[in-house]
Amino acid sequence: QVQLVESGGGLVQPGGSLRLSCAASGSIFSINVMGWYRQAPGKERERVAAIINGGDTNYADSVKGRFTISRDNAKNTVYLQMNSLKPEDTAVYYCNAGVTSIGPWRNYWGQGTQVTVSS
Repeated sequence: QVQLVESGGGLVQPGGSLRLSCAASGSIFSINVMGWYRQAPGKERERVAAIINGGDTNYADSVKGRFTISRDNAKNTVYLQMNSLKPEDTAVYYCNAGVTSIGPWRNYWGQGTQVTVSS
C-alpha cells in the first residue's frame, strides 16, 4: 500500500515561517497530483495548494503570495513553504496525493501535522 508521512509542523510567531514536508512511500507507479489541505477547529477542510506532475500549481486565495508548494518527483515528496504566517493559518495540515500503485488510482491522505501561529 501507499503511505504519506508529514513533518515540519509546530508553533511559530505571527510573521514567521515554517516548511512542511510530505513523503509518499510504498508500491508507487506514479503520482499525478500532490497537495496540502488544512482544517481549523470548527471549520471544514480546505485546499491550500496543489501541484501536478508537470509542475503547474494552484493556491487558495488566502495563501497566495505567502505559501509556495513544490515537489521532488524522484523522492515522491511535496513541500509547503509557508511565510508571513498569520494566526488564521493555525490548523492541522494534511498532505494529499493521487497515486497509481499496484491497484487502481486512489486518493491518499497523510495523518496531519499541527501548525499553530501565535505570539
